[in-house]
Amino acid sequence: MSRPRSAQPDDPRATLRSGLPDRYLTPDDIAEIFGVPLETVYQWRRKRTGPPGFRVGKHVRYDPAEVGAYVAQLKNVDRVAA
Repeated sequence: MSRPRSAQPDDPRATLRSGLPDRYLTPDDIAEIFGVPLETVYQWRRKRTGPPGFRVGKHVRYDPAEVGAYVAQLKNVDRVAA
């Protein structure tokens, strides 16, 4: 699958569309992927409502496979509710 011309190589949304990235995602990546403010990502983490993250020292990281599973779960909930 080819990468869209409009997306930059370091754009996490383009990476997720073309396959799993070869690195863990940062909170900034998550905010950009979902189109929400960074503070929302931190609120999700505090409330345990967003994609599951983990700590590496003082840094929060997200496994792209778990983010994908989280999105799939949200889609299934929406389909059942509709």
